[in-house]
Amino acid sequence: MNRLGILVLAAGQGTRMRSALPKVLHPLAGRPLLAHVLEAASQLQPRRVCVVYGHGGEQVRGVFASRAIEWVEQAEQRGTGHAVGLALPALADVDRVLILYGDVPLIESATLNRLLQEAADAPLAVLTVVLSDPTGYGRMVRTPAGRVCRIVEHRDASEAEREIEEINTGILVADRERLAGWLGRVGRGNSQGEVYLTDVVALAVADGVEVATAQAASPEEVAGVNDRVQLAALERHFQRRQAEHLMRSGVTLADPTRFDLRGQLRAGRDVFIDLNILIEGEVTLGDRVRVGPNCVLRDCTIGADSEILASSVIEGARVGRQARIGPFARLRPETELAEQVHIGNFVEIKKSQVGSGSKINHLSYVGDALIGKDVNVGAGTITCNYDGANKHRTVIGDRAFIGSDTQLVAPVEVGANATIGAGSTITRDAPPDQLTVSRSRQRSLSGWRRPEKPKG
Repeated sequence: MNRLGILVLAAGQGTRMRSALPKVLHPLAGRPLLAHVLEAASQLQPRRVCVVYGHGGEQVRGVFASRAIEWVEQAEQRGTGHAVGLALPALADVDRVLILYGDVPLIESATLNRLLQEAADAPLAVLTVVLSDPTGYGRMVRTPAGRVCRIVEHRDASEAEREIEEINTGILVADRERLAGWLGRVGRGNSQGEVYLTDVVALAVADGVEVATAQAASPEEVAGVNDRVQLAALERHFQRRQAEHLMRSGVTLADPTRFDLRGQLRAGRDVFIDLNILIEGEVTLGDRVRVGPNCVLRDCTIGADSEILASSVIEGARVGRQARIGPFARLRPETELAEQVHIGNFVEIKKSQVGSGSKINHLSYVGDALIGKDVNVGAGTITCNYDGANKHRTVIGDRAFIGSDTQLVAPVEVGANATIGAGSTITRDAPPDQLTVSRSRQRSLSGWRRPEKPKG
């Protein structure tokens, strides 16, 4: 049947992270380390996935509560072999077990498929990689003929063995029944007194089993995270890889080293993205969209030929074609802009629809509003949508002109072609095709003197 089970070891405490957060929950590209591993595992279509947890286990389980995972607790940390032995009963209905690690986030499913292919006719296959500096890693010890004979940990290796550059990644696939038998024979004759999973290699060789191997494409793919320095290094590697993929697909990045993608980006033709850009969630950029420097785009759609100017933040919004946003603009969730809309500097829009050709260019807040076509909203305009308990809606008709420094106290409606005089506070509906002004009468007081500070 060749049914595959995947076992992810994620019980490590991660003391070098110096954090209350379990190591496997630290984010890489906006997702927990363990999430990356589980994604690669899912692409192999296993019959069952089992995760061994320990430190902060309930928190880990809570984050992945919606996933079909068998959870096994390793309360006492007694080595990788001990962890695998605890988990094997949960994988009783599989034929082969692939062992992965919750703190090795960049493993590729293609690499794992190669390893599985090598193990098709072998009870045991190990993933290896060649490092120019293998210090600290277990070495693959081979016979003169090139056959694997054992794995020796760095701390237990001789001087000659420490010269070996091919190292064990810890990732392996084995026949489940044979693996259980080998683990039952593993001793603790090492400097840590732990049950090493790697010792099953020597036991397999002793049983006359030829150990198959496959090599990872790069060291970063099999690199583990033990501290924040290593986490940052893998983050940059991951982002560089994503940037290269986007550029090969036709996106221009002004500086690939200053681009972060924490989600998925779908981009049309001839898109330009300037430096210091953060993209999160699901983002779609239409053809010829230009994104200026220092912008944050999160869960949004930007229509073709639109331009996002510097230092703008767009979250949960839909922007139509040929729009111009920013600089220093903020579009909040449930904002919908039609085509050719202009949103200018220091303008914030929330849960509003703005019709085609309308302009809100300066220092304004628009919330819970419906704005028609070709409307001009002057500088300093505020929709007063919240009364302290409830939100209320503002409606502005087509071609209305809202003068600067206007407060629209919702619920209120401004009719089509209406004009609101600058400095007005509008508390009642303004009729269409008329000028509505609400301001106190201007007075000048003769003989008035400005207060002065006491002298001396």
